[in-house]
Amino acid sequence: MIDLPIPPNAVLALTSEQADALLDTLERSVPVRPPFVSVRPGPATEAVVFGDSHGDWRSTQAVVDQAFADGTDRMLIGLGDYIDRPPDDCGEGSVANALFLLSLAAKFPDRVLLLQGNHEASRRIPAIPHHVPEEVDALWGPDATRYNRLMGLLERGPLAAATPSSAYLAHAGFPRRLDSPWAETFARLDDEGVCEVVWAECEVARSRRGGAPAWGRADLDAFFRATGLTLFLRGHDPDLCGRPVYQGRCLTLHTTRIYEWFGGVITATVPLSGSVTSVSQLAVRHVPTEGKSYPPL
Repeated sequence: MIDLPIPPNAVLALTSEQADALLDTLERSVPVRPPFVSVRPGPATEAVVFGDSHGDWRSTQAVVDQAFADGTDRMLIGLGDYIDRPPDDCGEGSVANALFLLSLAAKFPDRVLLLQGNHEASRRIPAIPHHVPEEVDALWGPDATRYNRLMGLLERGPLAAATPSSAYLAHAGFPRRLDSPWAETFARLDDEGVCEVVWAECEVARSRRGGAPAWGRADLDAFFRATGLTLFLRGHDPDLCGRPVYQGRCLTLHTTRIYEWFGGVITATVPLSGSVTSVSQLAVRHVPTEGKSYPPL
């Protein structure tokens, strides 16, 4: 019996039999979320939101300590891309990061919400690089079943969410065409619509991956008018990390040391009551792993 949550360094020490047992436990207990989640008001008064962590489980562990260590009843919300591109000092970091976060979601289903990014959706729409198959094999031997089970667990996360304080959270963007009621759009997205949510760049970002057309201020304004939401928290574009855009109504977060030179390793704490209309109402913090390296595992 494996106690949850399981720390990342303990994931890396599992035998193949223990890994299978952990996957069994997680498949029984990780919630299957709808494509869009409205976060309900509850005991938590704020949520710590982290961006792309890309296998940097050392930074993820510091974020979890920040969110939960002092006993405050906070939520923890991830914006996707927990896998691929792990730092060298994290070993098979995609697997360790993913299973650590999934074990938290299993243990605290009302407090942990893990959105999908384009890397979590890679079985539907391939993402490059994709290191997870090789990492699974390196840890526990060739076995496509374990890879598929891990990806299936990550796919249980929603594509997007909204807080009671009117913040919209997604990995990259939003659907351009909305049904009525608008929240039901996410349950009917085709591949093009999924790409708009997990692949689309903000037009002021420098990169263009080609997964979906870039969106701009007019698109964001139209989305806010249609939904009543007022602030967008996202990941995906590292060169926008920590840069509020569009009059402070959109903030990009990255929480991995592999991109820290763009804007740091950061999180944002979001109030879950009232109405948030500007990044100035958030607490943006740098994670203590920033600027540090560790002995390779």
